[in-house]
Amino acid sequence: MIGLLYACVAGLFAGVIARIFYPGGKDMTWLNTMFLGLGGGFLAGMIGRLTGWYGAGQGAGLIASVLGAMLILWFLGKRNEVT
Repeated sequence: MIGLLYACVAGLFAGVIARIFYPGGKDMTWLNTMFLGLGGGFLAGMIGRLTGWYGAGQGAGLIASVLGAMLILWFLGKRNEVT
């Protein structure tokens, strides 16, 4: 249970940093920001495992999570431009 709480706090922190550094995504609630950070960590972990940077059971760090969240913001911004 404490691991889930830690993941949520780390996701919120990564999401806030990604929103500061990426100009899009300013109209998000704190819950959406937390999910953005969690998604960024998941995406960074998957990319890291595919490239061999992380082993099985290793999670992405804060910087990789922020970069993953910024990638998600970029993708969502591109998707909104098309529609």
